[in-house]
Amino acid sequence: MTRERPTHILMTQFPAVDGVLQVGGVPLTTLATRVGGTPFYAYDRQLISNRIAELRAQLPGAIELHYAMKANPMPAVVHHLAGLVDGIDVASAGELQVALDTGTPPSEISFAGPGKRDGELAQALTTGITINLESFGEMERLARLGEQHGHRPRVAVRVNPDFELKASGMKMGGGPKVFGVDAELVPDMLGRIRELDLAFQGFHIFTGSQNLRAESLFEAHDKTFDLAYRLAEEAREPLTFLNIGGGLGIPYFPGDQPIDLAAVGEHLHDHVETAHRRLGKTKLVMELGRYMVGEAGVYVARVIDRKVSRGHTYLITDGGLHHHLAASGNFGQVIRKNYPVAIGNRMDVPPEENATVTGPLCTPLDMLADRMDLPRADVGDLVVVFQSGAYGLTASPLGFLSHPGPGEVLV
Repeated sequence: MTRERPTHILMTQFPAVDGVLQVGGVPLTTLATRVGGTPFYAYDRQLISNRIAELRAQLPGAIELHYAMKANPMPAVVHHLAGLVDGIDVASAGELQVALDTGTPPSEISFAGPGKRDGELAQALTTGITINLESFGEMERLARLGEQHGHRPRVAVRVNPDFELKASGMKMGGGPKVFGVDAELVPDMLGRIRELDLAFQGFHIFTGSQNLRAESLFEAHDKTFDLAYRLAEEAREPLTFLNIGGGLGIPYFPGDQPIDLAAVGEHLHDHVETAHRRLGKTKLVMELGRYMVGEAGVYVARVIDRKVSRGHTYLITDGGLHHHLAASGNFGQVIRKNYPVAIGNRMDVPPEENATVTGPLCTPLDMLADRMDLPRADVGDLVVVFQSGAYGLTASPLGFLSHPGPGEVLV
């Protein structure tokens, strides 16, 4: 008995009219001309707005939403999201400048990352944002910089918890980690924060990302709040905020199913009530990046050659891993799996052949789709990679082999 291969869930967020995919109501063929040619990334602003509205509807009203800008730092995307969310989390001085340009109050911006340079710390503390401390050394450097510049740094402690988020695509906490301060060392750090007279704000407890199992998040949230309560007793002063991280994943690969957001929200309701009793007016923050923007974006490349090698068809495009490292399977995958891919100007044509979609680079790693069933595509047709709104352009080696970079547009 043969077992059926798992397939991708149907990508229905982008409609097709007369066989042509639409992004933001614009036909893909028109959009390619409007952008100035292929390859390019396109993000649908209405889909982003819809996702934030869905989060607001399913999560407890007391949960504030912060955008993790590293997922997609395109200024137009960040400006759009700034009007929809409660705060922005940045991971570099470059991202900080974009966040400030949106008009987001500095008090609603936080800065995380294990290797902040002195120059970045100085920029951050003089703007008045909250800096997530990742080590004792960083804390001491920041205190000295605060004295030099005459500013009292606003700080939070990023905690490396003593547990992991099970089934997460990328684990950010538990065991030895470069991220955050080990939970058992946080009381010592809190004591030193008081000695240095830093303006302590709260905790950032982030265990992992890209999780599709609500049950795993239930357990992580249970342990996160328990840890927060223990650490809050050591703080000896009220917390301004508690960032419980994110962890919500989106389906990329065959067999993946969307996370049950309603179940996550229902589970958090009980935690919110308990947190209000135990922490008072502490703001509860959920920090999300991929979940806010990932499904709202596509990467588009044009077929520039079609060839058959020993019976197998190759569609060679003007895009590839230098633009979209994640889709090539070289950004965290152990065993390569295909992102959902389509021929964007032949959406009304059923699969007719098994083909591999490659880019123009001189490496066998340059694949956008490996042996996928697709409509027959010819030179000039448009290959679409779905789920490309997060960790796309800026997570890719754009300078590799010196090919031109892709366009980028918010529609």
